[in-house]
Amino acid sequence: MNAEIIAVGSELLLGQIVNTNARFLSQQLAGLGINVYFHTVVGDNPDRLKSAIELAENRAEVIIFTGGLGPTKDDLTKETIARHLGKELVIDETALASIELFFKRTNRVMTENNRKQALILAGSHILPNNHGMAPGMVLDSGSHTYMLLPGPPKEMEPMFLQFGVQALSKVNKSNEKIVSRVLRFFGIGEAALETEVIDLIDAQSNPTIAPLAGDGEVTLRLTANHVDENTAQSMLDELEKTINQRVGAFLYGYDDTSLLKEVMKNLKERKLTITAAESLTGGLFQQELTSISGASSVFFGGVVCYSNVVKQQILQVQEETLNTYGAVSEQCACELAENASKLFNTDIGISFTGVAGPEELECKPVGTVFIGIAVKGRPTTVEKITLGGTREANRNRAVKFGCYFLLRIIKESQNAN
Repeated sequence: MNAEIIAVGSELLLGQIVNTNARFLSQQLAGLGINVYFHTVVGDNPDRLKSAIELAENRAEVIIFTGGLGPTKDDLTKETIARHLGKELVIDETALASIELFFKRTNRVMTENNRKQALILAGSHILPNNHGMAPGMVLDSGSHTYMLLPGPPKEMEPMFLQFGVQALSKVNKSNEKIVSRVLRFFGIGEAALETEVIDLIDAQSNPTIAPLAGDGEVTLRLTANHVDENTAQSMLDELEKTINQRVGAFLYGYDDTSLLKEVMKNLKERKLTITAAESLTGGLFQQELTSISGASSVFFGGVVCYSNVVKQQILQVQEETLNTYGAVSEQCACELAENASKLFNTDIGISFTGVAGPEELECKPVGTVFIGIAVKGRPTTVEKITLGGTREANRNRAVKFGCYFLLRIIKESQNAN
């Protein structure tokens, strides 16, 4: 079966909010064996919404709407679909009772327009809203299935998982499952990665390979179709094995993980502690690390050493080092990492120093970065990289490279033991 997702709301077109609903629903539908070939976003306009529905009916059996179920005048999804299908809108007494109870419980006055949220398409199957007020619904016209879901993700996602999946399973005529796996790579460019696997991409049928680049990383989405999910997983295993033989050195994780999450996971698993001395990145690595739950078990604190005074007085970088090699140097990065680890008594110290831009520093060009990593019991390593983006991009990518080098060293240390 083919599905189309129509997101309703002018705020999406104005860029005021991001359409995360389409991404969530596409992932869920793939697991049900339902193909999604089109995402449509339409504003709060009945004529344009009607046109979008007519177009979707020509290319999909299942049409899923998100948004436009609220109490205000610009919430017109139900009304537009009702007119299009010649259906009556009726009050669902259960939904109305739930809405009235909400206002009573919160000591708020229920205005008349809130009754609008209890309207449903006559003959539709109701999807209860346990996290909001407006119910969802599913209507089967014979040729098409229409599913209406609320716009807020906190309402839409649990509604779909609890009730929508079961409703779609009843109308899905295909027994085939679609299984996907995302391989995440760092340290290799999109063009270089594609070159290594281009023959596999050209020959793909089932499984398929879809490359995607973004924010300094590259991913490959592998997708297999089969009536047996275990068989589909085995197909992906074989394809991944072939890919890893070529570019496995750059693979760091799967699906929705990130370099930082992988660093945190490996530190926790090995019971390692870490600190950071940041000049170039100004505390960005520490900020990102502590945004992950449980960071306190591996990270005790660090130093933002933007000035040479702090480098010398707090982190004990030798004056001779700064005078001879400069703050943007391999030698400075080495001392920062080692001395930070000593200062906080951690297993690992990482340092970032360099030239973010927009102007060169110490006669070194913008994008010059040194990342030092000191691990107890191992020689300190310093990686030099050259970046070519904006000031913000250079800082963000430096943190990613730091995480990448950390992962590699942590795993090397584990293998050595």
